[in-house]
Amino acid sequence: MNEAIFKAYDIRGRYPEELDKEAAQAIARAFAVFISRALKTKKPKIVVSRDARLSSPELEQAVIQGLQESGALVIRTGLASTPLFYFSVNAAKADGGLMVTASHNPKEWNGLKLVGRGALPIGLASGLGEIKAMAETENFPPAKAKSSIKSKNFLKSYVRLLTSDMKNLGKFKIVIDNGNGMAGFILPHVFKKLKTLKIIPLYFKPDGSFPNHEANPLKEETLVVLKAAILKKQADFGVAFDGDGDRVFFLNKKGECVSADFITALIAREILKNKPGAKIIYDPRSSRIVRETVEENGGEAIISPVGHSFFKHKMRECGADFGGELSGHYYLKDFWNAESGIFTMIKFIKILSDSGKTFEELIQPFQKYFHSGEINFEVGDKEKIMKLVEARYKDAKNIAHVDGLSVEYDDWWFNLRASNTENLLRLNLEAKSTSILKKRLEEIKAFIKKAANGLAAR
Repeated sequence: MNEAIFKAYDIRGRYPEELDKEAAQAIARAFAVFISRALKTKKPKIVVSRDARLSSPELEQAVIQGLQESGALVIRTGLASTPLFYFSVNAAKADGGLMVTASHNPKEWNGLKLVGRGALPIGLASGLGEIKAMAETENFPPAKAKSSIKSKNFLKSYVRLLTSDMKNLGKFKIVIDNGNGMAGFILPHVFKKLKTLKIIPLYFKPDGSFPNHEANPLKEETLVVLKAAILKKQADFGVAFDGDGDRVFFLNKKGECVSADFITALIAREILKNKPGAKIIYDPRSSRIVRETVEENGGEAIISPVGHSFFKHKMRECGADFGGELSGHYYLKDFWNAESGIFTMIKFIKILSDSGKTFEELIQPFQKYFHSGEINFEVGDKEKIMKLVEARYKDAKNIAHVDGLSVEYDDWWFNLRASNTENLLRLNLEAKSTSILKKRLEEIKAFIKKAANGLAAR
């Protein structure tokens, strides 16, 4: 089995070169054994869902076979977005769940998301390492007679939850690009309930070949058609979903993508109106405006390492009401601390409707600082270079290590973190002015490149 398919939060690889049906079956079997032992139950109830990737039906069958061989009772939901999968695990009161998806990765990829009770993710730090070892060695208990399998559709009840508190919405014209991903499986059912909205759909039909563009809104090139449609249709704003529907991005009427941390600050402010003292989770790459907004509105801002597994554990640990990542993941206490791109979109539309403002007027107060965007450096020794950077900026007002290295001065600050899968350092820098941003960005880029070259020459 290819070890590279086991990531920090899930399993992903090219199909079938890195992840094939035999590997999926072994992983599923190991997963069922892991859940059985953890919960001390002989027949764990496991939800299985899949996305629309061309290889997903075959992997789904392999997963079901592996689960049944280990005695699990399988609840098969069929096609689902990842948020619908999370909902299904909770609605079924299952002991765990396994979703066949590679999220926003290109069409050649597929993967597996593993969760326990409450749809709490199982990553390398919370059981995936044990599952990996068992699957690789095939050190399973003897196979059992195949257990039962039950098909159940949770779509209607999920849509009912999404639209349960959506009265008096404004009359907005919205262009939505689903990128042929899984949110499009659900959106038509949602908009039947939200009739004041005029929706201009782009690529709503789920299609695992992704014939129009990669379903990854973090890549600017995937937003070209959406931006043009916003301008042509004179829409109030635009929305883009990723392949499995757990991330969402917002664009203004000019077709400009609004940074996800501004949306985090906006939703946090709204939550704090009704719940003073609420705890809000954010990641170290986010703008300082998130922390300032939370604290100015009487909340407690808590930082978490990047990644959905870390965020969900932190949400539960702290009893937080909301969390947001720069990657477009938003975590909702009223959605079992998980993320749902559609749920977040609806909450945003509700806030916009109640405000009586335009999209631009609503976001403007958060556009206070100047951000570099994420800059990647290919280096040989990530940890050594981070130590050299920390020594260079040891006079900073504050230095933290929640996820990588966060360094803060009065008028500028940055986060430098190592990629989990590549020899890359990822830099996010923010400042109070464009001149400070330019100066400090040139300074730190030159230092990292010089340090990398110096280590390479040794």
